[in-house]
Amino acid sequence: MSVALEDSSEIADARALARGFLSTVQAQHGLPVSARAMGMVQLVVSELATNARKYAPGPCLLGLEISEGAVHISVWDSSATQPSIQAPDPHRVGQHGLEIVMTVSQSVCLHRESVGKRITATLSLSDDPA
Repeated sequence: MSVALEDSSEIADARALARGFLSTVQAQHGLPVSARAMGMVQLVVSELATNARKYAPGPCLLGLEISEGAVHISVWDSSATQPSIQAPDPHRVGQHGLEIVMTVSQSVCLHRESVGKRITATLSLSDDPA
């Protein structure tokens, strides 16, 4: 599933979309989704979409896909600039989004595209990926 996010007011809609997507996966396809996974997916969607809306001109695209007991969250934006993690600073306010995404995800990949970039984060649907 893919949707375009045109402005920052749609970030809350993106979280709701992710929650609805996972609820459908549970109800219609019988795949277990832990409460932790439900919350972490919404957090990752929020952080990636916020960064895309904040640092790239134009719309961004949110994609959600299920594969092998995990959800793959991808956000495309039009900026070719790679995101970077700041040096640790307990006094810094903000700019922790990518750190958060990398901490809660099984993997995070950056793909350059002909226009812009795509960041894909993978999270297990269960609390115990084994």
